[in-house]
Amino acid sequence: MDETPNTPSEGMTPEAMALLPRVQEAIDEIRPNLQADGGDIELLGITPDLKARVRLVGACAGCPSAAITLQFGVENYLRERVPEIQGLDVEGGRPPYGGFGY
Repeated sequence: MDETPNTPSEGMTPEAMALLPRVQEAIDEIRPNLQADGGDIELLGITPDLKARVRLVGACAGCPSAAITLQFGVENYLRERVPEIQGLDVEGGRPPYGGFGY
Protein backbone atom coordinates (compact mmCIF):
# COMPACT_ATOMS: atom_id res chain seq x y z
CA MET A 1 0.00 0.00 0.00
CA ASP A 2 1.35 3.43 -0.95
CA GLU A 3 1.84 5.64 2.11
CA THR A 4 2.38 8.82 0.08
CA PRO A 5 -0.28 11.42 0.86
CA ASN A 6 -2.60 12.49 -1.94
CA THR A 7 -1.63 16.12 -1.47
CA PRO A 8 1.53 17.66 0.00
CA SER A 9 -0.44 19.19 2.89
CA GLU A 10 -2.14 15.98 4.06
CA GLY A 11 -1.07 15.00 7.58
CA MET A 12 1.30 17.95 8.08
CA THR A 13 1.73 20.03 11.24
CA PRO A 14 0.58 23.67 11.24
CA GLU A 15 4.23 24.80 11.24
CA ALA A 16 4.98 22.63 8.21
CA MET A 17 1.82 23.85 6.48
CA ALA A 18 2.98 27.44 6.92
CA LEU A 19 6.29 26.62 5.18
CA LEU A 20 4.73 24.66 2.33
CA PRO A 21 4.15 27.58 -0.10
CA ARG A 22 7.70 28.88 0.34
CA VAL A 23 9.21 25.43 -0.13
CA GLN A 24 7.05 24.79 -3.21
CA GLU A 25 8.16 28.12 -4.68
CA ALA A 26 11.83 27.24 -4.13
CA ILE A 27 11.31 23.79 -5.69
CA ASP A 28 9.61 25.45 -8.67
CA GLU A 29 12.58 27.79 -9.07
CA ILE A 30 15.14 24.98 -9.16
CA ARG A 31 12.97 22.61 -11.22
CA PRO A 32 14.09 23.90 -14.67
CA ASN A 33 17.67 22.87 -13.87
CA LEU A 34 16.56 19.29 -13.32
CA GLN A 35 14.21 19.30 -16.30
CA ALA A 36 17.07 20.41 -18.54
CA ASP A 37 18.67 17.02 -17.87
CA GLY A 38 15.46 15.05 -18.40
CA GLY A 39 14.49 14.77 -14.74
CA ASP A 40 12.27 16.49 -12.25
CA ILE A 41 11.52 16.77 -8.55
CA GLU A 42 8.23 16.55 -6.71
CA LEU A 43 7.47 18.05 -3.31
CA LEU A 44 5.52 15.45 -1.31
CA GLY A 45 5.18 17.44 1.91
CA ILE A 46 7.12 18.52 4.96
CA THR A 47 7.85 16.22 7.88
CA PRO A 48 7.10 17.18 11.51
CA ASP A 49 10.86 17.74 11.99
CA LEU A 50 10.72 20.22 9.05
CA LYS A 51 12.43 18.20 6.36
CA ALA A 52 11.13 18.66 2.83
CA ARG A 53 9.81 15.33 1.51
CA VAL A 54 10.77 15.04 -2.15
CA ARG A 55 10.89 12.47 -4.92
CA LEU A 56 13.19 12.57 -7.93
CA VAL A 57 11.57 11.46 -11.18
CA GLY A 58 12.60 10.92 -14.77
CA ALA A 59 16.31 10.79 -15.52
CA CYS A 60 17.13 12.12 -12.04
CA ALA A 61 15.63 9.06 -10.33
CA GLY A 62 18.37 6.72 -11.53
CA CYS A 63 21.21 9.16 -12.04
CA PRO A 64 24.51 8.39 -10.27
CA SER A 65 24.92 12.13 -9.60
CA ALA A 66 21.55 12.43 -7.85
CA ALA A 67 23.10 12.61 -4.35
CA ILE A 68 25.27 15.52 -5.41
CA THR A 69 22.30 17.23 -7.06
CA LEU A 70 20.26 16.76 -3.90
CA GLN A 71 22.87 18.01 -1.46
CA PHE A 72 24.64 20.76 -3.37
CA GLY A 73 21.72 21.80 -5.54
CA VAL A 74 18.31 21.22 -4.04
CA GLU A 75 19.08 21.10 -0.31
CA ASN A 76 21.43 24.08 -0.30
CA TYR A 77 19.00 26.15 -2.34
CA LEU A 78 16.08 25.25 -0.06
CA ARG A 79 18.08 26.17 3.05
CA GLU A 80 18.95 29.55 1.51
CA ARG A 81 15.36 30.30 0.52
CA VAL A 82 13.61 28.69 3.51
CA PRO A 83 16.08 28.59 6.45
CA GLU A 84 13.56 26.78 8.66
CA ILE A 85 13.91 23.65 6.52
CA GLN A 86 16.17 21.12 8.25
CA GLY A 87 17.08 19.03 5.22
CA LEU A 88 15.54 16.63 2.75
CA ASP A 89 13.64 13.40 3.23
CA VAL A 90 13.94 11.68 -0.14
CA GLU A 91 11.32 9.08 -1.02
CA GLY A 92 13.13 5.80 -1.43
CA GLY A 93 16.14 7.17 0.48
CA ARG A 94 19.17 8.97 -0.82
CA PRO A 95 20.91 7.55 -3.86
CA PRO A 96 23.87 5.41 -2.75
CA TYR A 97 26.55 7.78 -4.00
CA GLY A 98 28.92 10.17 -2.34
CA GLY A 99 28.62 9.13 1.29
CA PHE A 100 27.49 12.53 2.52
CA GLY A 101 26.21 11.14 5.81
CA TYR A 102 22.47 11.63 5.21
